[in-house]
Amino acid sequence: RSREATRLASFKTQRTRDAMKPTANKFNSASAMQSSPGRSFDRCTSTSSLVDGAEFAGGRAAEAPVDATLVLADGTRLEGQSFGARTSMPGEVVFNTGMVGYPEALTDPSYRGQILVLTFPLVGNYGVPSASKKDASCGLPLYFESDAVQIAGLVVSNYSEDPSHWASEQSLGAWLAAAGVPAMSGVDTRALTKSLRESGSCLGRLEVDGAPPPPPDRAGFVDPNLRNLVAEVSTKTVKTYNAGDGKRTILALDCGMKYNIIRYFVETHDVTLIVCPHDYDLEANPNDLKWDGLFCSNGPGDPSMCATTIKNLKWAIAQETPIFGICLGNQLLALAAGAKTYKMKYGNRGMNQPCVDLRTTRCYITSQNHGYAVDDSSLPDGWKALFLNANDQSNEGIIHTSKPFFSVQFHPEAAGGPFDTAFLFESFIRVVRGAAPQLTLLDPAIYRHDRASLKRVLLVGSGGLSIGQAGEFDYSGSQAIKALKEEGIEVVLINPNIATVQTSREDPSCADVETSKRKEMASADHVYLLPVTAENVRRILDKEKNIDGIIVSMGGQTALNVGIELWNNQDLQKRGVRVLGTKIDAIVATEDREIFSTKLREIDETLALSYPATTVEGALEAAHKIGYPVLVRAAFTLGGLGSGFAENDAELKDLAVRALEGGSSTTKQILIDQDLRGWKEVEYEVVRDVRDNCITVCNMENFDPLGVHTGDSIVVAPSQTLSNREYFKLRSTALKVIRHIGIVGECNIQYALDPKTERYCIIEVNARLSRSSALASKATGYPLAYVAAKLSLGQDLVSIRNSVTGTTTACFEPSLDYCVVKMPRWDMRKFQRVDTRLGSGMKSVGEVMAIGRSFEEAMQKAVRMVRPGCRGLEGEDSKATCGDEREPADEALRRKLKVPTDERLYAVQAAFERGVPLETVHELTRIDRWFLSKMRRIARLRAALEATPDVGELDLRALRKVKRAGFSDDQVAAYTGCLPDRARRHRLSLGLKPVVKQIDTLGAEFPAQTNYLYMTYHGDASDVAPKDKGVMVLGCGAYCIGSSVEFDWSAVSCVRQVRASGYRAVVVNYNPETVSTDYDVSDRLYFEELSLERVLDIYEQEQAWGLVVSVGGQIPQNLAKPLHDRGARVLGTSPDDIDRAEDRHKFSAMLDDLGVDQPAWRELQSLGDAEAFADKVGYPVLVRPSFVLSGAAMRVATSHQELATFLGDAADVSPDHPVVVSKFIRHAKEIEFDAVCRDGVIMNYAISEHVENAGVHSGDATLVLPAQKLYVQTQKQVKRAATSIAKALRITGPVNIQFMARENEVKVIECNLRASRSFPFISKTMNCNFISLATRVMLGQNAKPFQISTHDIDYVCVKAAMFSFSRLRGADPITGVEMASTGEVACLGADVYEAYLLALEASCVRVPTKADADSGKTVLLSLNAAGTFAEEALKLSQLGFALVGSPGTTKALRSRGVPCDDIPDANGDDWAPAAVELLKSGDVCFCINVPSADKLNQVAEDPTAESNGYRLRTGAIAFGVGLTTNEKCAALLVESLCRKFSAAGSAPQPPRHLDEYYASAF
Repeated sequence: RSREATRLASFKTQRTRDAMKPTANKFNSASAMQSSPGRSFDRCTSTSSLVDGAEFAGGRAAEAPVDATLVLADGTRLEGQSFGARTSMPGEVVFNTGMVGYPEALTDPSYRGQILVLTFPLVGNYGVPSASKKDASCGLPLYFESDAVQIAGLVVSNYSEDPSHWASEQSLGAWLAAAGVPAMSGVDTRALTKSLRESGSCLGRLEVDGAPPPPPDRAGFVDPNLRNLVAEVSTKTVKTYNAGDGKRTILALDCGMKYNIIRYFVETHDVTLIVCPHDYDLEANPNDLKWDGLFCSNGPGDPSMCATTIKNLKWAIAQETPIFGICLGNQLLALAAGAKTYKMKYGNRGMNQPCVDLRTTRCYITSQNHGYAVDDSSLPDGWKALFLNANDQSNEGIIHTSKPFFSVQFHPEAAGGPFDTAFLFESFIRVVRGAAPQLTLLDPAIYRHDRASLKRVLLVGSGGLSIGQAGEFDYSGSQAIKALKEEGIEVVLINPNIATVQTSREDPSCADVETSKRKEMASADHVYLLPVTAENVRRILDKEKNIDGIIVSMGGQTALNVGIELWNNQDLQKRGVRVLGTKIDAIVATEDREIFSTKLREIDETLALSYPATTVEGALEAAHKIGYPVLVRAAFTLGGLGSGFAENDAELKDLAVRALEGGSSTTKQILIDQDLRGWKEVEYEVVRDVRDNCITVCNMENFDPLGVHTGDSIVVAPSQTLSNREYFKLRSTALKVIRHIGIVGECNIQYALDPKTERYCIIEVNARLSRSSALASKATGYPLAYVAAKLSLGQDLVSIRNSVTGTTTACFEPSLDYCVVKMPRWDMRKFQRVDTRLGSGMKSVGEVMAIGRSFEEAMQKAVRMVRPGCRGLEGEDSKATCGDEREPADEALRRKLKVPTDERLYAVQAAFERGVPLETVHELTRIDRWFLSKMRRIARLRAALEATPDVGELDLRALRKVKRAGFSDDQVAAYTGCLPDRARRHRLSLGLKPVVKQIDTLGAEFPAQTNYLYMTYHGDASDVAPKDKGVMVLGCGAYCIGSSVEFDWSAVSCVRQVRASGYRAVVVNYNPETVSTDYDVSDRLYFEELSLERVLDIYEQEQAWGLVVSVGGQIPQNLAKPLHDRGARVLGTSPDDIDRAEDRHKFSAMLDDLGVDQPAWRELQSLGDAEAFADKVGYPVLVRPSFVLSGAAMRVATSHQELATFLGDAADVSPDHPVVVSKFIRHAKEIEFDAVCRDGVIMNYAISEHVENAGVHSGDATLVLPAQKLYVQTQKQVKRAATSIAKALRITGPVNIQFMARENEVKVIECNLRASRSFPFISKTMNCNFISLATRVMLGQNAKPFQISTHDIDYVCVKAAMFSFSRLRGADPITGVEMASTGEVACLGADVYEAYLLALEASCVRVPTKADADSGKTVLLSLNAAGTFAEEALKLSQLGFALVGSPGTTKALRSRGVPCDDIPDANGDDWAPAAVELLKSGDVCFCINVPSADKLNQVAEDPTAESNGYRLRTGAIAFGVGLTTNEKCAALLVESLCRKFSAAGSAPQPPRHLDEYYASAF
């Protein structure tokens, strides 16, 4: 409390200073002050400013919002704000689930007389285009479907009054006001849609405050269906389009015909179209019209009102002239034929209705707008149903069995919507032109189902997590296993990532869980923890013998490249193994740029201008053809590895050499692409089955313009700034491309879209599951990997069920009624010298996904997710604008806006907080103005809050507004000058709580029992109610360095045990890459923040029985004490004891009290105090902040200068907790102790050892289990110390304690009262799930310890770290006390040497081979103390390797009799350039560089200085040469190679899966 009071006082002081600051020049813009709403906001304004003044734009005066009310006939009243005409209107209330196309929908005559509810919550984003823009062929308005707004009123959740689109002429509100149509926003449209779904369409009134009294015909509730609406919208005169001699003529009965129907007939099919009134007498034909075919159009209302039209159609049927009808035309033709129609409960209105062609069983996605349907059971003889709705089984079309008459209920002309069924126009015109009817047959693929012959399938995993290839493949692989196991297929898995759920065996402790839940826990039958290489796959295929198929599309680029190699070598064909899903030639067509370009030209689609090259000279030639700047990319890679932009020949040469001669590309092909930076980047996830059913599941738009890799860009789903024309043009292109290439399953297509026209270029197609696939799955609720696995077996989309609704088909395109923001997580501060600029190569280590019903809500959520502990989207407070002190503030900000980095988002926000004009920010960043306008709104609302004297003055309306804009209680508190708890109490006193909404894939159109949830303030009612016995499990958050997939494994293990124990598991997490955020895993999934505010919201909403905070890493662990203090029940170890372990001072003092040895320590009081302590114990010393993960800001200081720097970093990372300085002990062995305890007593434990000495973070260290080099006495000391700690902290649950041992003296390093990253490693090595045991203990069950002992294990498991230095240009690839690895792998072996080599290879380190030794390949050596490595160096020489060393190393080795050559052409002390040339030559097979222990942090007076060692290390990474920087690891490598090479002549052992190791069957 005293700390909080200090923070509050500090904030208030800073707030006063900010108010007194002079206004910055805001980039010297004269107009900046006029439009600055930021810090210059009137600080005396009352709280009404939040409603009336905070959101003015463009300098215009603020207008108080006008209230509006939607009144339903059942008495329901929904409040909101008006944004259309100030008039009141009655109508029938209906809903539309389309996500784009509001100008088209609002001018569709079929909506005549209806109050339209749009379920997509963000409306008006791209404004309204000009009505004066006409199409060339018909002279009709290009962007509209009639000459007027047809709806009676519009109801939306969020309205964007600041649209952004090149074609926009005015805002939606202004357009509606001019048309006299009322509109309102602020309505819980999801709750309203659910009400309409349950009770059916109903009558309503949209009432606007201050509107004049309505005329008598608009008073009360008026049913438009009692009017002849068709007569109101039909043409009154006969009109002819495209008249001409020799052209076939179509006569159209206009019942409310959309303009796009006219365009299809005239532009696409070049016929003469005569449009006549709906009641034109065809038999009498007063105008003496001639026609070859008759068309009956769409229209509004009850078809029975069109008696004259029905009569005319009866006459036409007798004439046998071809007839085609659409929508209302379908119903009228059915009535004319003698069938019946009926009013549907709520109709089908949207753009994603799946309709099955009953001739071929093909399913098409269609656009629909109708409230009546044909009763196909009433069809007379000679008539049959033509199409069927795959969701509700309603009729979607009829056809005569022998005469040329047919009609469809949907809109093949779309506008808005997809064009998938536009072929029906062609079918009709073909008949009109006298062509013979085409024979329509079923696809033979229906009977070629792969499932019948498949018994066993090999699934190829992705290996360790790295930048560009992370946890999304654990999720997709786990989904694939579940899908295959449901079909009774045995699954064999190769994947060395021991931390994943995918590599887990079924936990026997969960055997009692009910069958319906067990299917969600499916595991592979055989798991091989082996490097993912073609050689290992071959060995598994030879051993397993009867494997029928292989899946390579679920393991990222690693699996894909292995699949291609196996196919090209005929390895799969020889063994009769089928590639399931997309075939290899189709995969190659997407990976090989030359083939891909050819494929696209075949269907008249284009890439950006691009040329492949295989040499530097070829690259230069290509660049000169295109013109600089150009993008350089390596083929057959993931995440833009090896790519970058080149402005000139020199930069191109550098990039080309790295890509061609380094480790980036497996095929040594690079691509030189046209630079399209500044264009929009858009992508679609596409699914196709063997029957050629093809859908797009999700479209996404990048917040950042092209030029930033999509993995490093904020991504928004669905797209927010694309018009209907753009959205569906790109969608149609996606389907065309995917069909032409022949992909079966799931893929991703990326586009560059010109922000000023509809021009686009295809960037690439990924013929596999990708990072975007996982995001799309979680964003929509559509399980892409699961469905793709089913499709790979030959199943079709129609027969697979939508797993969310359980009743509808999987052949549909999700409709979202929310907005999703994906934000990358970077950890660049952990790397020295790294280039933080973002470009074409991905650098993020993880990502978060936030869900909201406004962009601002989702964006602020995402910021808090990606930066735990921050309040929300803030600019100045984020320190992102800090630059060189010598650089003017405005220049620093301008630079940060112009150059994309990991902090640019916060610089943009700072610009708006300073009042920089939006247009200026847009010009510098090229970020779309719509996104920028939303960020500016956040800045304005912040300014209004800061103008509020006290939080108590915020009324309900004002506070709801800021909460809907995503502001946290912490933000409200900080800006109004109070503590967060007071802000929360004030909010609750107003009755303002978030509501719970479901993600149901169909915008609430169909009932869904989904457990996939999020919270929002945009709503009045929750979709779900609390249930009993809920146990909340807090997940790990974003993957980052230090918190990765191992914590997701722990969370999933915990959840499974919670459910097995009879409790309901409620998961809270926001990481789209995880298995824990698969809604099948838990009883309820909240895709939400792991903030104190939101966890308390969920805890109270769920009325939870308890919380588990110990399986998700540091983020939930840090919440334990605050949650406990606010009354939440935290299961397991008491939060007070957790605090004693996490607080460095308290923990160190406790160890002293217990008499447990630890390095000398002191809590920081001042810099002088720290320096005095360092002088006393002697350097080096270790700086250790509290409550952090992965050693954040932990440093080893070797001087006073370093100590001062590191203490500042630690205070920044952990400002509210103590920083401790302790003596750093060199040459000590580090030991991991993992255990499960109950009431302070250890139940089970495992002791593993590090290969590296202490000084390398445990997450980067190489772990060995069982320990091979620990004295028995050392292990006993470890156990005794751990026992004392467990008892003192009263531990109940998991615990990880780290020790160091030197000369048999054991000291404690730290204690984590939670699962650690080594828990999956020990659990899978020892074949007992420690987390399942810990969960049973925390639930209070009578759990029994496992009967295990490491002495009984006769194999060894080695865990190696996975680094991503190749992605982080400039980063020094050296390990220290702060973690740098992005993932891990582990392999088992008969001894530590076999396991180590396998683990090293699995971590993508190129390990020297016997062939390398036999051919005399070079090992490059540079060691600070080379003499201690002489024995190992001699062994390398004896194995056949040529040794080359740096000058000091060569001298030391030669003096000890080890042959070692100098680096060729080395220049004295500056030998690194020559060494890099040697690395580039390809002759070096491995590099060993061990720097000085006194330079562990590489801190120099000149940070830009590059030592020889730094250049050698980065060179090895750049050119794909194996590297180790640790002498202990180097020694183990040498000994392992000696043993392997000596056994090279003996027969190789077959690969062994986990069960064989467990059974000691080797």
